[in-house]
Amino acid sequence: MTDTEIPTRTLAPAARGAVAATPGEPGQLSGPGLFTLLLGAALPLIDFFIVNVALPTMDRDLAAGPAVLELIVAGYGVAYAVLLVLGGRLGDTFGRRRLFLAGMAAFGLTSLACGLAPDAWTLVAARVAQGAAAALMLPQVLATIHATTTGSRRARALSMYGATAGLAMVAGQILGGLLVAADIAGTGWRAVFLVNVPVALIGLVLAVRTVPETRSDRPAPVDVPGTVLLGVSLITLMVPLTEGRAAGWPLWTWLLLGAFPFVATAFYVIERRADRAGTTPLLPPSLFALRALRRGLPILVPFSIGFGGFMFVIAVALQQGLRYGPVAAGMALAPMAITFFVASLMGPRLVGRYGSRVVTTGGLLQAAGLGLLMLAVARDWPDLSLAGLLPGVALAGLGQGLQLPVLIRIVLSEVPTERAGVGSGVLVTTQQSSLALGVATLGTLFLALAPSMGMGDALVITLAAQLAAVALTVALSLRLPRAVA
Repeated sequence: MTDTEIPTRTLAPAARGAVAATPGEPGQLSGPGLFTLLLGAALPLIDFFIVNVALPTMDRDLAAGPAVLELIVAGYGVAYAVLLVLGGRLGDTFGRRRLFLAGMAAFGLTSLACGLAPDAWTLVAARVAQGAAAALMLPQVLATIHATTTGSRRARALSMYGATAGLAMVAGQILGGLLVAADIAGTGWRAVFLVNVPVALIGLVLAVRTVPETRSDRPAPVDVPGTVLLGVSLITLMVPLTEGRAAGWPLWTWLLLGAFPFVATAFYVIERRADRAGTTPLLPPSLFALRALRRGLPILVPFSIGFGGFMFVIAVALQQGLRYGPVAAGMALAPMAITFFVASLMGPRLVGRYGSRVVTTGGLLQAAGLGLLMLAVARDWPDLSLAGLLPGVALAGLGQGLQLPVLIRIVLSEVPTERAGVGSGVLVTTQQSSLALGVATLGTLFLALAPSMGMGDALVITLAAQLAAVALTVALSLRLPRAVA
């Protein structure tokens, strides 16, 4: 199939894609409505990273140990990634605002459960539930934007979503450091979860007033075999990678990794068979006939692996290697947040002039930033200061800000409105799974090398591995459609 040959059912007219919850024309997304959706998008991503700087305090308070600490991070990420596509499908069927409200309420309640957890295993269970709640909420954000905006308004909204996603990932660790150090009312690490409760309440009030209801006018039943197989595929890959090192790589980790390719193949075969039969599978292979999605989505994988791994490794290196406090460890990333935000504001105008080459340029800038960081670590460790980190971190953030918002816009540019929930679910599942894989792979590499080599040399090698992932994103970006819709 050529890039222009796309199945007819995949490119159904946009007018069929979203209908209001009540008879009449679909609601248009207002400014306050977009703000509310972006608030909902930020919360799950902040909470993926906010625990990184709180882990040492959790370990001391709960006597958790490394394996359970890994589960506190991985339990959220795995549940989140496994259920994202299903969350998008449920929004298409039952109404996206309804699922957004349910997810926001559940996220607030599970955050409260995390903050009140009396022991480590209760916290693990609450984090799994929190990840499931996030999976209900997040897919509705992109799907609602896709269903209620067109043209330049959609482009601006997607750019703002990409900027919010990147900023949330960096801001999570900054906020986590500030909250842990503030020790509000003696809550310590618990504040990183309890802070979500009032934010979720505000989000619920705003969503009821400002977010229009949309759903697919041809809702499909839940693809039970596809949902189960996708979940098992992600679990067999991510659980052993995240838990293997801390658990000492027991037999079960290798058995799960060995099962992954077989389960993933079974998932693809079943989904392709359902797609060809004219039913609606959980993840339609025909969606990948869209050139922008097919070429843009693979770039998101190495980008997110590098991003997720870097954020975890830098938190550990700064706190355990350089003995930074939680505030200093978080604030070390403030230059990255600032330059990311500036780049995301510049992105739409640059895309209008240079098209997808903005992504390539962003990758080159990110590579230069990582190179500066490697030089600073190799030269100054263990006396590396915040000033020494600043040039590399700032340049890397600038490059990332030119990549992520534009990539999200490209991936979704050709997705028909009737498949908005599925398309957004595929995108955020890819992003979230890759972030978790980054923590598992680059984090495992760093922690495995540090005892024998020292944290400085281990950090240099880990940054070199991330640099290889950036090189791959640059190479893949050359295949993107030059014009960005």
